[in-house]
Amino acid sequence: MPEKDERVIAMLIYLISFFTAFLGPIIIWLIKKDDSEFIDYHGREYLNFLISITVYGIISFILIFVLIGIVLLIILGIGSFILTIVAAIKSYEGEKYRIPLIFRIL
Repeated sequence: MPEKDERVIAMLIYLISFFTAFLGPIIIWLIKKDDSEFIDYHGREYLNFLISITVYGIISFILIFVLIGIVLLIILGIGSFILTIVAAIKSYEGEKYRIPLIFRIL
């Protein structure tokens, strides 16, 4: 089980994303990734999540012209909010949570 400091920092990667979607989490990850494999895992998982949400958002925006994109954007917003909270809780519990439906690029 990871130490408490590692779990708190991993949780902060997700929670700070509510205020700065890209800059905050990437700064924390770049500074702490060499110190802990657990923090590195969650930093990569969040960045993969951000890339996936961006791609899904672009696709949904394009589909606005077919009128289904509006519904998809609403679902995407609610889903990303819920998945971010779940990932923060799981990381604080010390689990290596894999966010569903994301691209594993990093």
